[in-house]
Amino acid sequence: MLSSITPLGERGRASRWPVTVAAYLTGSAAGGLALGALLGLAGALLPLERRAAALAATALLAVFAAVSVAVETGRLPQLPTWRRQVDEDWLHRYRGWVYGVGYGAQLGVGVVTIVTSPVLYAALALAVLAGGPLAGAAVGLTFGAVRALPVLALRSVTTPQRLTRAHRRLERHARTARAAAALTSGALALAAAAQVAALATA
Repeated sequence: MLSSITPLGERGRASRWPVTVAAYLTGSAAGGLALGALLGLAGALLPLERRAAALAATALLAVFAAVSVAVETGRLPQLPTWRRQVDEDWLHRYRGWVYGVGYGAQLGVGVVTIVTSPVLYAALALAVLAGGPLAGAAVGLTFGAVRALPVLALRSVTTPQRLTRAHRRLERHARTARAAAALTSGALALAAAAQVAALATA
């Protein structure tokens, strides 16, 4: 789907790439923000002010993050996920800004399409542990915005030849992206583990 939102593709559908991409970025950020706010609200209902509950929840976050590292580095297989993708028929049925928002919102929420990285689960757990809708929304907004940014790498795809080169470039950078996800998850795992140790000795 991402490779369809290019200047070349949008021109063929009589849409403007900047408009579609702006809608896509906005939709992804909004989807992440909405889910994060809901999870933060759910977290506010948990008794996280109690040490035992906070300890258990933080330990669970550390486990999620550690599993994410193991998956991204190939030490564990990819976690189960459903195979749903966004509806490609929207590309020919709606205006660019409509499918831009629609695709972005679904990918920003993360859990309504195929989950390509276990980092998503760690982000969801972090939004819950944020303990409130505003903090959860900040986590979700960050996730949704960052997930949408790769579309900007396709801004120079104005010919079929450039599209082919862009596909090759994305494939080359896949390993780098997995390494970045592993490092992010590792940092989260260490921070959560440190918090677990602090709570256990308090």
